[in-house]
Amino acid sequence: MAMGAGQGLKGLAALLLFLNLCMYIILAAIGGWAIQVAIDQGFIIGPGLELPAHFTAIFFPMGNAATGFFVVFAIIAAVVGAASAIAGLHHIRAWNTESLPAAASAGVIAWTLTLLAMGLAWKEIVLGGRNAKLRTMEAFSIILSATQLVYVLVIHAAPPIMFHAGQPARR
Repeated sequence: MAMGAGQGLKGLAALLLFLNLCMYIILAAIGGWAIQVAIDQGFIIGPGLELPAHFTAIFFPMGNAATGFFVVFAIIAAVVGAASAIAGLHHIRAWNTESLPAAASAGVIAWTLTLLAMGLAWKEIVLGGRNAKLRTMEAFSIILSATQLVYVLVIHAAPPIMFHAGQPARR
């Protein structure tokens, strides 16, 4: 592969990395808002009263039955995705075979957690009854499922610099 093609893929990886980081931060921020609302407006019971039969610890006063699970897993995916972007940033800067495994493994873990959040987003879409912020979280989860996969594929396809006897050489 020519040096220019590898540099083009490096630029694409950097663009995807920045896009994913921004979307993961927005996903975490909206998820934080949803948890804040759930804590402030959630179910409050007085002393000596019993919990209702259908009470769940993941109760959200907005959305539907899937909202609590979706928000929790979306925040986990967002935090891991942001952490994988830090490993990816190091790989983009170093662009060698020593930094690839960390960036690739962190990217794959973030992608699988994002897929889990995406599945719950689809369930929430099917059930309906959610507000604009939850719809934004759903859209970002679905989009991130695709862009994170493309990012992982790009960093695997681009040839990083290999080190041989202390001298960098192109693969």
